[in-house]
Amino acid sequence: MSLSVVNEFLRAAAARDYDTALALVSEDVEYQNMMLPAVHGKAAMVQTLEALLALCSHSEWEVLREVAAGPLVMNERVDRFTLDGVTTALPVAGVFELRDGLIAVWHDYFDLATIMAAMPVAG
Repeated sequence: MSLSVVNEFLRAAAARDYDTALALVSEDVEYQNMMLPAVHGKAAMVQTLEALLALCSHSEWEVLREVAAGPLVMNERVDRFTLDGVTTALPVAGVFELRDGLIAVWHDYFDLATIMAAMPVAG
């Protein structure tokens, strides 16, 4: 159950299908990319996602390995982002905690330098 909720959420969030994604998270969801401060609540999560995803024209998040133990789900992913016609792969480790069948905590760990090196240079 936990794995299917997380995987459905990831597919929806990567596709910016926020109606589907938000139905799978708690009202007080905590979302954090570990180099940034945590945000709380559905609106803050979407605002943060939009700020990050606005930099790319397409994203796809592929789960390579995953494990669930009760309400805890951990996965190893490759998140692919298309920036200015170039697709960049970003290795990510995600940690999710579910409460009452909904994602209550989402933490992602990745190397910021990897994605920053792929960003188009302004000017």
